[in-house]
Amino acid sequence: MANTQSAIKAARKAGRLALRNKSTRTRLKGLHKSFEAAIKAGDAKLTKAAGIAYLSEMDKAVKSGVVHRNAVSRAKSHAAKYVLAK
Repeated sequence: MANTQSAIKAARKAGRLALRNKSTRTRLKGLHKSFEAAIKAGDAKLTKAAGIAYLSEMDKAVKSGVVHRNAVSRAKSHAAKYVLAK
């Protein structure tokens, strides 16, 4: 058990942040699944919309520190092939 006030507060924050991070990662996984499904379906409009939504959430996850910026950079470059396709 934490002994100091700062350790007690850190323990409270850790639980709260872990819950936020888990829900964010779960939402990202769902968006990634829908993006991959749109790619397999071959619908260009659906793929573009799903890709934009996925990448937008990835950017938000980087801002809050849930996902590393290099991981998002990799995801963006992979998704760009489908989102920017003509």
